[in-house]
Amino acid sequence: MPVPDTVRDEVGCTFGAAGAAAALGLKRNEFDLAVYLGAVRVRSAPDGRPRIDREEIERLRAQGGFPGSLRERVRTVGTAEGARLLGISPVRFTRLARAGCLTPVAFYLNRYRAVVWVYLAQELEALASRSPELLVGNSPPWMRSRLDTGADWRPRNWRSRRIERLLALTDDPWVRAAIVAQGLDPVQLAEVVDDPYERAHFTRVRPEAVFGRRGSVAGREAMARLMPADEPDEILWRRISLITELDAAREARPAPRPGDGPADAADGVLAAPAASARHRVPGVAAAPGEPAAPRPEASGPVLAPAGRTRPEGPPGLLARLRGRAARRLGLRRPRHGGAPSAVRPGRRQPAGSRTGAGHSG
Repeated sequence: MPVPDTVRDEVGCTFGAAGAAAALGLKRNEFDLAVYLGAVRVRSAPDGRPRIDREEIERLRAQGGFPGSLRERVRTVGTAEGARLLGISPVRFTRLARAGCLTPVAFYLNRYRAVVWVYLAQELEALASRSPELLVGNSPPWMRSRLDTGADWRPRNWRSRRIERLLALTDDPWVRAAIVAQGLDPVQLAEVVDDPYERAHFTRVRPEAVFGRRGSVAGREAMARLMPADEPDEILWRRISLITELDAAREARPAPRPGDGPADAADGVLAAPAASARHRVPGVAAAPGEPAAPRPEASGPVLAPAGRTRPEGPPGLLARLRGRAARRLGLRRPRHGGAPSAVRPGRRQPAGSRTGAGHSG
């Protein structure tokens, strides 16, 4: 069945996210998850934007059971629906997930900003077929021992899955190193990568949400909390993996430094490039049927080159507060430059200050 012309991109034989999702009969969050899982192959256009070839759309539409089979591959369930699917109680389902028997594919935040994990329905069915003994009777000793210590393997398994999937989507050595670096907190990262310019380069090339979509601030903050490893053995593994990826990146090419190009550092801090040139991969998947909440914004502050000043404009909040502070000290801002005027008559000059001393506005 041919792809309708109404969803064909005007450029020719490639599709954007909306057009590809419509052609495949998927919602946007389902489409993002399909790209994340590798079910839909994307490529970068000359302008840096991810695109989907018409041939890829036709390949997927020609598969048996389309579109139901493709939609089933990306169907996600939460705890309650997952427990019903396995025929167990939600409490037992949570115990299985906390013990590491189930790996979340994504998460979203509920109204209380609590993390809610979601799982692939197909993987739950595979667990029931592979290990039916986990669904009935007493839990095995290893599982009880792990849970008695208060362990929760859901964040750890989710981190491992995410890093592995993102690594599978790129061959660029510096992007791969940046992906692995997300598994370490800033202190651990600085111990492994002592060069600040290399760490800044990680920020520049770190993958962001597919097709540049951004989520809520709360979602990005949750992602930042969940990504770093928090167990000694996992931290050690992430450090070793980063060293391996970093060695490969250094052999390929050095990280850019101030003066290497117009998009590089200013005052010792690398500026982030335009969003269209950044690598994009899916972020946090949303609850089924809700808009996706991608990963936190990875780009660092964009600083003006040394020697340049901000353009003239209305005074901001900081300038107004400084002005009020100056007036309380008895100093008056000049109208056309120069030093502030002397203390007003009848007002005492603060101790330790000098009449006519300069204050920034």
